[in-house]
Amino acid sequence: MSSAPPPPPPPHNPYAAPSARVQDVVSDDSLELAERVIRLGAYLLDTAVIAIPAILLAIVLPFAAGATAEGGTRAPGLGFTIGMTVFGLYALGVLVVNLIWLHRHGQTIGKRLLKVRIVRTSGERCGLLRIIFARYVPVGLLGAIPLVGWLVMLADPLLIFREDRRCLHDLIADTMVVKTT
Repeated sequence: MSSAPPPPPPPHNPYAAPSARVQDVVSDDSLELAERVIRLGAYLLDTAVIAIPAILLAIVLPFAAGATAEGGTRAPGLGFTIGMTVFGLYALGVLVVNLIWLHRHGQTIGKRLLKVRIVRTSGERCGLLRIIFARYVPVGLLGAIPLVGWLVMLADPLLIFREDRRCLHDLIADTMVVKTT
């Protein structure tokens, strides 16, 4: 019998438990939560961007509706068609700008003007699909439930008075609104 040393172990053990490479989440202390009043202001600006032109259009369109038809009623005319087309294109433009800015920066028009943005609670950039399908759609669907939907629509913004300043849609989507530099 020879006393030869055992062979060296293979460089990779095929029987070892699998290892997962997890990237550490770096806590960014520079993230400062947006104030409640700033978030309200951003929401009001986003609403005003669509509401003010719509209200102006509602005032102007009856005058531009066209000639009086038989029986004294007004038939939609060229002015009405042009007005609705212009407003439709404007609304589509606002939607496209908001979607692009939400995708790139986590901001709507109002959030961009007031220098706040949507991020994940880890501080990472929040993707557009998460913003749409986890932040906006669930609360909208819950709010559409007859008889109880109004409670969800009331609870959503009231949760901003929690210490972490996150509304219901933020909790569902794992997001928060922070100040930008």
